[in-house]
Amino acid sequence: MIVVKVGGSLYNTPELTLWLSALVEYSTQQSIIIVPGGGPFADQVRTAQTVHHFNDEVAHHMAIIAMKQFGLLLQSHMPTCQPISTYEKPKTPLSIWLPDDELLAEPSLAKSWDISSDSLALWLSNQLNAEQLLLIKRAPIHTTSVKVLSSQSIIDSGFISLFSKHPATVKVINYQTSAHLADSISNPNLTLI
Repeated sequence: MIVVKVGGSLYNTPELTLWLSALVEYSTQQSIIIVPGGGPFADQVRTAQTVHHFNDEVAHHMAIIAMKQFGLLLQSHMPTCQPISTYEKPKTPLSIWLPDDELLAEPSLAKSWDISSDSLALWLSNQLNAEQLLLIKRAPIHTTSVKVLSSQSIIDSGFISLFSKHPATVKVINYQTSAHLADSISNPNLTLI
């Protein structure tokens, strides 16, 4: 089983449907769980926080709802994809995680912008003992260092702490490589340094 985080930055790109098609096809070979980013739904949470000045804990809760919204959008493009909740085990070759309020009680996850869908995808892949985690990103990728990727804001700052406590096989993939999904799975793994 692999966990694939589909970044919200793909929301308004032609590559989004290419990736979804590639994931549907690849799920015939290996089970896949998709973790949605927040996309424009999370951007709206950031805007609302600036306007209404609510705290990061509230923003974190709203951002989880934003992930679920993007997840529902992704699922609408993949009829064979089945939703799973926070602590549910997948029962089909292609699933999409729709994070719910149960996640708010997880003590290992900070309730702030330091924890975004990247860190939540890492947390889920550890919970499910996934073989690997793929992070599909719109940003150019020139390193396998978690620290460098975090300093460049390509992955969230909370990822470092989770990765150091629970190392996993993680690969970052550029969003324009959907046609080469099988090759991307053999990309170099991320390292802490």
